[in-house]
Amino acid sequence: MSLSNIKILHLDSNHPLLWQQLEEAGFINEADFTSTKEEVEAKIQNYHGIVIRSRFKIDHAFLDKATNLQFIARVGAGLESIDCDYATSKGIQLIAAPEGNKNAVGEHALGMLLSLLNKLNRSDRLVREGKWIREGNRGYELEHKTVGIIGYGNMGKSFAKKLQGFDVEVLCYDIQENVVDQNATQVSLKEIKEKADVLSLHIPWTPETDKMVNAEFINSFVKPFWIINTSRGKNVVTADLVDALKTGKILGAALDVLEYEKLSFENLFIDTEKPDAFSYLLEAENVLLTPHIAGWTYESHEKLAQTIVDKIISYYKI
Repeated sequence: MSLSNIKILHLDSNHPLLWQQLEEAGFINEADFTSTKEEVEAKIQNYHGIVIRSRFKIDHAFLDKATNLQFIARVGAGLESIDCDYATSKGIQLIAAPEGNKNAVGEHALGMLLSLLNKLNRSDRLVREGKWIREGNRGYELEHKTVGIIGYGNMGKSFAKKLQGFDVEVLCYDIQENVVDQNATQVSLKEIKEKADVLSLHIPWTPETDKMVNAEFINSFVKPFWIINTSRGKNVVTADLVDALKTGKILGAALDVLEYEKLSFENLFIDTEKPDAFSYLLEAENVLLTPHIAGWTYESHEKLAQTIVDKIISYYKI
């Protein structure tokens, strides 16, 4: 099939280079940022490729209607919004771009950790309120602490690399063997639970990781610890996290993602009444919250798009 016959449907807006370079390579680009999933399903048989972020789920029903689909490209790291097994069984190539925002996530995780340990956000707010409180804002140093990283792919490796400027022990756990590099020591999950002062999550959202950080998981750590989550909100049971914050088992939490996010990551499920656990997070001074922006920098916006373009072109071996 000639590239001039390959039609790509863009379901979300992205960096303009993505559209431009695909067009220059000879593909036919079409955009639909507003139709419902059902409306897109009604015409999806006309397309050979999809470019999407997280607008809606590419499920069994959608894929059954996509009779000419050759690839699905998600401009992001994870593929949890796609029924991957079913797509693969239909011979559809799945393309993601974890390389594109790994540096952004690593930097964001480090920034959140340093802010949490040194109470920077709390201190800033109090000074703005006219309160000059030094002892009450005494912080902790990262030096000589043990940082445990769960998930040692692109994001975990990026965070570990950023930690090399500090005198810390970096341990990593991953379900795959021999993923370690010079920036961390790969150990068992048991060893991380025994040694970690800081825990950072860099895992996808899968049936195995759903609600992984629950009361049993938290209480199996030997020491009280700080936790950073820049992966997926549903990997953590918020109510159990809050209970651990109240008891001091968790010393502080830096959360870029929340259990209450919609699948699109663009909004929270919360409309009017907030769950008690979420209300606690909003008031807690040892909790740092950001709106799923760890990988959302100006630089990563371009890198993600470039990675997707390169992989689509490589798929057709242009």
